[in-house]
Amino acid sequence: MEKRNLFKNDNKIDYGVILPVFLLCLVGLASLYVASYHDPLSNSSPWNDVFQQLLWYVVGVVAVIIIMHIKPRQLWTITKYAYAAGLAVMALLVQFYDEDMQRATGSKNWFSLGPITVQPAELMKIAMILMLAMVVTKHNASYQQRTLKSDGILIGKMLAVVAPVLFLIMLQDDFGSMLVFLAIFGGIFLMSGISWRIIIPVIVVFLVISVGTIALVVSDGGREFLSDIGLFSQYQFARIDSWLDPFHDVQGDSMQVASAMMAIGSGGLFGKGFNTSEIAVQVRESDMIFSVIGENFGFVGSAFVVLLYFILIYRMIRVCFDTNNEFYSYLATGIIMMILFHVFENIGANIGLLPLTGIPLPFISQGGSALLSNMVGVGLILAMRYQATNEA
Repeated sequence: MEKRNLFKNDNKIDYGVILPVFLLCLVGLASLYVASYHDPLSNSSPWNDVFQQLLWYVVGVVAVIIIMHIKPRQLWTITKYAYAAGLAVMALLVQFYDEDMQRATGSKNWFSLGPITVQPAELMKIAMILMLAMVVTKHNASYQQRTLKSDGILIGKMLAVVAPVLFLIMLQDDFGSMLVFLAIFGGIFLMSGISWRIIIPVIVVFLVISVGTIALVVSDGGREFLSDIGLFSQYQFARIDSWLDPFHDVQGDSMQVASAMMAIGSGGLFGKGFNTSEIAVQVRESDMIFSVIGENFGFVGSAFVVLLYFILIYRMIRVCFDTNNEFYSYLATGIIMMILFHVFENIGANIGLLPLTGIPLPFISQGGSALLSNMVGVGLILAMRYQATNEA
């Protein structure tokens, strides 16, 4: 009887979400082993790195199980506290950042807790998604009749949530995370029910600003202007130069992108085989881990990984449409945008399609903070179906 009660909700567990995540984690462990095994700067066994990452996977699974059992009303209650705590930690990070990581990455976005380094911005993504979902849900409940005025009020509320986060991110010089936060905001903004009479002009303005920024970046005078107002730093300009011409300085600024592209291209159709690394790539265990997949498993292996992400996103979208809980729907939108942007940007940067921003590949790249954030997101998605009959 006890066993039957323990597993009585098994039919509400979405294994269509769990399976691609599980397979991506296996790919991550295999790729990390290869990256660590061939890392000339590593002083430890590759099995040590794999074991540490495996521990983070275990922590992530525990987080998923706990979150699945949080009822919607409980999640609603803790949202504002999670958001406030996230802002507080982000504010502390401005002063108490890890100086070694700052010198290595150019960003003040890491805490050092003894031998462990954590990146608070990763979990802040979840907190901001929760807060935006709450704000939009409460607003829509208060304004049954939508008008341009009510939509303007909603935009103001959403900006009030996002603005403090973006301000703290700018102080940390973390351009990659800022783009993720903007993508999350954009996804929930589009799904919030705001009139297209507002959305279309906003999209036009965004495109104009984007094109104008690119135009400034490619001109000397424009770069000086962007640098003077603090929007871009020198290392960001170097990354854009590497994107525009990946082979302009293969021994310097563009080495990372150029070597990643060559490693992926050298893998051919089926790859060179497991645990092969004939082309050295910097930070291969994290930002450039897709180059390991491309070199070892070729186009077929890379396409399989992309397919897993498509299946995962599709299953998440299905859950989003199947739920009758508005709060959960906006929550799912934010999580989907977070994971989708990470995948698109990371793989795009590895193949030279997009500028390198230091964004990890979900469930595959080494790193506990990003992995835990993604697993929390998966837990929230699974909770939507698991809690479907518990609360409205």
